[in-house]
Amino acid sequence: MSSGPLTGLPGVDAVTPNALVVAGRVTRAQVPGLCAELEALLAGAPGLAAIDCDVGGVTHSDLALVEAIARLGLVARRAGGVRLRLRRAPAELTALLDLVGLTDVVGNVRQARD
Repeated sequence: MSSGPLTGLPGVDAVTPNALVVAGRVTRAQVPGLCAELEALLAGAPGLAAIDCDVGGVTHSDLALVEAIARLGLVARRAGGVRLRLRRAPAELTALLDLVGLTDVVGNVRQARD
């Protein structure tokens, strides 16, 4: 019996990578739940160097979202120095993070394509 050649990296699921998806309008009341969700993701993937946070679905880039990202960055770092990377970040969010000096909290900010 033979099977086709292996593609991709062993042990990596290309369909569902480790990522936290944030969508809609983020309020301050939602931040603890997002942090708990990230903690659960990190607990299920020990030894992770970085985790993506997909913010492409957010509808409002405001200070509540910036606070959420800052706290998520802290959760990730406290889990063994894991880096939080933003994926599909709106230009407004990138500008806000830069304005408040939190660009270093998240690494490798990848902006949304227009």
